[in-house]
Amino acid sequence: MAVLDPNILSVMGLRKILQDVMPVMEVVSFATLQEMLNDKPDSFVHYFVNVNIFLQNRQFFEERNRKTIVLTNSYEQGLQLAGVKTLCVNVSEREFIHSILSMQQRGHGNTHMPQMAQAGRKMLTAREVEVLVKVVEGYINKEIADLLNISITTVISHRKNITEKLGIKSVSGLTIYAVMNGYVDVNRI
Repeated sequence: MAVLDPNILSVMGLRKILQDVMPVMEVVSFATLQEMLNDKPDSFVHYFVNVNIFLQNRQFFEERNRKTIVLTNSYEQGLQLAGVKTLCVNVSEREFIHSILSMQQRGHGNTHMPQMAQAGRKMLTAREVEVLVKVVEGYINKEIADLLNISITTVISHRKNITEKLGIKSVSGLTIYAVMNGYVDVNRI
């Protein structure tokens, strides 16, 4: 996957999110279209493109419309780009993750975005899955303990085991894992 954006902070954040969503995919970043053109541009599965780069090079990306996802600053800006897949970047992390996962679940990614690799990962116990689902749904440890009739210490222990088994520490990463592995429907988050 290619990320085209001159803002290094945006690129770093998006790269991390995309690598969490699709860990088997390589994410390469470019500040300009010319940089990407020097690196086999048609070999990339998707282009996540800053709206300004898209507008300056519209013909190139429209010819690759199925692979292009434009990163917009507002939903209104996205509406102005009719016929182009857009993601608004000025939203909460949770909403942005939800948008990416919704795009994947709607079938956009079924042929392009691989499922999360399970190689080398230990399977979660049934109780760990229950705790994972509650974490993803936004419950805090005390609420999870009350809902599952277990102690807060047990919840904390399960969360520690989950992060160790999966190697995922952030709630957004756990959300991605849970959705991609069918534990939670993207519409429930």
